[in-house]
Amino acid sequence: MIRDYVLELTQIIESNIPESEKKNSILQYHESDIADALVNLSKEQRLKLYRLLDKEIVSEIFAYLDNVAEYLEELDQENVADIIELMDSDDAIDVLEELDEEDRKEIVSLMEPESVMDINLIDQFSEEQIGSKMTTNFIIISKNHDIKAAMKTVIKEAAENDNVSTIYVEDEYHHFYGAIDLRDLIIARENDPLIEIIKQNYPYFYANEEVTDCIGKLRDYALDSYPILNARNELIGVVTSDDVVEVLDEELGDDYAKLGGLTEEENLNESIVSSVKKRLPWLIALLFLGLIVSSLISGFEAVVAALPVIVFFQSLILDMAGNTGTQSLAVTIRMLSIEEVKTKELVKLCLKEIRVGFINGLILSLLAFLFVFCFLFLTKQAVSLEEYSHIEALKASGIVSLSLWVSMTLCSLIGSIIPIFFLKIKIDPAVASGPFITTLNDILAIAVYYGLAYLLFLAF
Repeated sequence: MIRDYVLELTQIIESNIPESEKKNSILQYHESDIADALVNLSKEQRLKLYRLLDKEIVSEIFAYLDNVAEYLEELDQENVADIIELMDSDDAIDVLEELDEEDRKEIVSLMEPESVMDINLIDQFSEEQIGSKMTTNFIIISKNHDIKAAMKTVIKEAAENDNVSTIYVEDEYHHFYGAIDLRDLIIARENDPLIEIIKQNYPYFYANEEVTDCIGKLRDYALDSYPILNARNELIGVVTSDDVVEVLDEELGDDYAKLGGLTEEENLNESIVSSVKKRLPWLIALLFLGLIVSSLISGFEAVVAALPVIVFFQSLILDMAGNTGTQSLAVTIRMLSIEEVKTKELVKLCLKEIRVGFINGLILSLLAFLFVFCFLFLTKQAVSLEEYSHIEALKASGIVSLSLWVSMTLCSLIGSIIPIFFLKIKIDPAVASGPFITTLNDILAIAVYYGLAYLLFLAF
């Protein structure tokens, strides 16, 4: 049975029990569940909830909301400034970006200088850089500490920094030195050298690295957090596991949008104008590619006029060629997004896709041959002569069959080569979108299909 958190929280808020009991009852719920319920509460109920909870709890709840600005409007600006201060720096930036410029300046002026510095540090990086995804919520100690001093520092800073599972270490020059698992620090003996539990070859990123270049390493290591360094090798922030999930989600959403022929991912709250702007560029490009397909068909006007029956099976060739190319495209983009693939492996991938397309094309072309011949035989459909002919039917079936085989083989290759080509020229492979590949496959399939029909029926 699915629990109704909105109903449960509403009942707690509206109950007559003491406020201390209300607060304790609400704190039994996860912040994400409270955020989901918050959206469905009335303004009066939300205000009661804000008064019950500490600002720190409210800040954690707001971090799970999509449209925070509309809820911040229910609070005075001093409270808003306090709540944003308590958020992780990356979450605080996301919230501030939702506010209009005048409110943003007013709230920032009410915030502590240290919090503003953290926000400005992250805000200097573009959304495409990993530094924009980091938070300044981490604990760092000196490699010259002993076990006792290190533990004392962790206990002291844990009150303000909740990312304590990994402790970062710097040298005497404030350069990043390595990391320590909290578990290792806890079980270490007081007289053990700290250096023995420091992982000196700990993976890290530079803040100006592109997010897309970091995806493979983020996925491979699956750590709780990753250190982010500046050009001087100083630790300036960390990317937490929550941030990693968000990064992967954004990248997958972006790739999905591009595969659908969009320039960016859309959301439900976007205006019609914004959606049109995201879809129109690719549609314009595809329009011209479509005109090329139409022009190519017009070039085979003599074939269509002499053999109108083959037009019946044009969609069969185009659809199967497009489907095959899209399958290869999906496999290739998936492989390219997982890890850095060597040239040798890319060649192996292309050869595999050709073989798969060849075998699938062979099987389907044989089935298509039987289907087309049976159709022409049963309907007594004439091909190029005025009357039905078994020889003509066999030739037409052969054209459909051979065209399907050749098209599926070549389109499998194209589906692999295009994203690899885009990767080599430093363009996101996902730009080789489904509609783009399908249109290219249409051009190839039309040339193969009508070209074979011309050669077998008209040229000889």
